[in-house]
Amino acid sequence: MSMIPRLGRHAYHGAMIGGGPSGGGTQVRLAELVAALSLGVDLGFGQPMEHVLRQCLIALRMAERVGLDEGNRVVVYYTALLVNVGCHSDAHEQAKWFGDDIALKGAKYEHDLHSLAYAATTVRMIGSGNPPLHRFRVGLEFALAGHRDLAGMIARHAAIARLLAEQLGLPDAVQQAVGTSYEQWDGHGWPGELKGDAVPIAARLALLAEYTEVAHRIGGAEAAAALARKRAGAQFDPTLSELLCADPDAILGGLESARTWDAVIAAEPALGVRLSGEQFDSALAAVADFVDLKSPYTLGHARAVSGLAAAAGTRLQLATADLTALRRAGLVHGLGRLGVSNSIWDKPGPLGAGEWERVRMQPYLTERMLHQSPSLAPLGVIAVQCRERLDGSGYPRGLSGPAITMPARILGAADAYQSMTELRPHRPARAARDAAAELRADVRAGRLDTDAVEAVLAAAGHRVTSRREGPAGLTAREVDVLRLLAQGLSSRQIATRLVISPKTARNHIEHIYAKIGASSRATASLFAMRHGLLPAEHTPSA
Repeated sequence: MSMIPRLGRHAYHGAMIGGGPSGGGTQVRLAELVAALSLGVDLGFGQPMEHVLRQCLIALRMAERVGLDEGNRVVVYYTALLVNVGCHSDAHEQAKWFGDDIALKGAKYEHDLHSLAYAATTVRMIGSGNPPLHRFRVGLEFALAGHRDLAGMIARHAAIARLLAEQLGLPDAVQQAVGTSYEQWDGHGWPGELKGDAVPIAARLALLAEYTEVAHRIGGAEAAAALARKRAGAQFDPTLSELLCADPDAILGGLESARTWDAVIAAEPALGVRLSGEQFDSALAAVADFVDLKSPYTLGHARAVSGLAAAAGTRLQLATADLTALRRAGLVHGLGRLGVSNSIWDKPGPLGAGEWERVRMQPYLTERMLHQSPSLAPLGVIAVQCRERLDGSGYPRGLSGPAITMPARILGAADAYQSMTELRPHRPARAARDAAAELRADVRAGRLDTDAVEAVLAAAGHRVTSRREGPAGLTAREVDVLRLLAQGLSSRQIATRLVISPKTARNHIEHIYAKIGASSRATASLFAMRHGLLPAEHTPSA
């Protein structure tokens, strides 16, 4: 039994985003999407979820004390949420040289980035997780050429974050502040072009809030004030540091007990950004592209899966709201990858047991990132099931049969097909025909849904025969018989319903029992439930 907790669910029927912006209802708040993304950024830095949300609250409290107006507080709000969003864009290089990109990024909160202690920490991490001889080779290669990967890395992170802010349609002032969020008061930041008051105040507030949140969480208000005081005039704006040190409890108080998500969403300034249906789709696609940057092996994966799943859902005549949700779930299904190190995603050899456990957490992390937002939670319900399998062999919860929704079955088939046809560090890209053959083998083994697989393959351009095999090699007619058998119908009643002779019905039942290893209606019914063959699973949504 899975030990992963079940989150509060938002059923993907009815309360769909399709009933919101795409259906002419309430517009989606961009703050929800950016806040959800920030939860993945937290994991990518080895921090507990809501670190970024708390730093946003700190920055807003200080902005109020400084006396910033509503328009400037909007800039502070989105800058604080987006400040580190570009730092996973070169996680591949970070893991290549230092073993664990998440551990490398987390080290910045332990030491000043300009300090000898930080330099020593990074040197000790070179090639970590590998045998001594391999570490020596990595160290030598790094000394000869690899250090160039690090030159300008932090400045590139800021540029990437600024680009995302632009693609999300945020104001120019937000783009500028995000792009300068690593600048320091003394001019020794990144890219090192601004200093002092020339650095936008939103960037200065976000920087101070980021580091003091970690210090406060670990050591309380006194530790946060001590850090602000120590780095005042160097990393931090001395006036802002003095403001925090003057009354740290007022600025940092209540962070531990606050319902952080609700507080941050409620704190969005009145001039915040609202998205129409088309704008929401564009924002989801922009976020998906940035998440796919985490590894060179996943570039464009989310868009491809989304398109394939949507085309398959159209073939299966999903309701409009479900089809919209499926397409959007395809864009966000990989958000949880941010919480898993590239030492795993980009590993050229087989994964160990512990590494596999991290991989198995990815869909859960995706759901965890999305579940607090009313607009995004329905997508998480679909995305979290995309690696589940009808026979219960999938993850993260080991769901089976009827527990897996049809949109999730389609998304799972689309994700599996697309992944197989893409290059991976441990194998070349597989030919389309081989990927199709493997998907159909999974159908025969009872892992994937027949209709979902055939719709995905048709959408991908494969020839689809009218006669398809079900799990355990059941023919389409045998699946029909099994469904009726599971409902308690006798062989004579089945014959009447399907307009066949009773003898033919009995022959079908015997063949079914032999193929699935059943000896009674009860065991045959269990097989039908586990493999999602009961008609209720294919009833259109309201």
